Amino acid sequence: MTPQQPESRSGSQPGNRPGERPRTELDARYSSALNPRPGAEGVTATDWAEAQRRMRAAEVFWITTVRPDGRLHVTPLIAAWHDGALHFSTGPGEQKAKNLAGNAHCVLTTGQSALSGSLDIVVEGLAERVTDPARQDEVIDAFEEQYGDHITSPDGTFHGFGDSIRTGDDLLFAVAPGTAYGFGRDGRTFSHTRYSFS
Repeated sequence: MTPQQPESRSGSQPGNRPGERPRTELDARYSSALNPRPGAEGVTATDWAEAQRRMRAAEVFWITTVRPDGRLHVTPLIAAWHDGALHFSTGPGEQKAKNLAGNAHCVLTTGQSALSGSLDIVVEGLAERVTDPARQDEVIDAFEEQYGDHITSPDGTFHGFGDSIRTGDDLLFAVAPGTAYGFGRDGRTFSHTRYSFS
């Protein structure tokens, strides 16, 4: 099987248009619905709107890519949800960029380590280059809105983020979810939601 290559695109990936609502289902095998506990009898799937809200509020994501020999590579990064896709950037010489050049499949994850009051989000999809300047500016604006002073302040950790993308020093990617998951934890109540986009 030939690995899929990332393509340069200016819009959203096929099958996930902005505003598209995925099929949402609660997987009872991994939820409190299978083994009800007091107060957990009415556990329900997490709405996609809530999953998007959590992604817009998140600051740290983890990306998993596949090396040429099949081994996985995992690293933290910043990402922004915009126009139906998660976006991230990387230097062309970084390991994840090298991996994506041969296999565009990847997974982006965000959440918290607490067992109570948290929702972990997992997005599976294909990373596609964003090369259109107008589209890049939209995404840079989304990053600046999400991360604020971390990007916009001269003292910010990621100051110069937008310029590095515009000059091509960093590559910008979009990952529209093919499938996504929400793992909710609230005390002893657990939920596992699957979001299907095809």
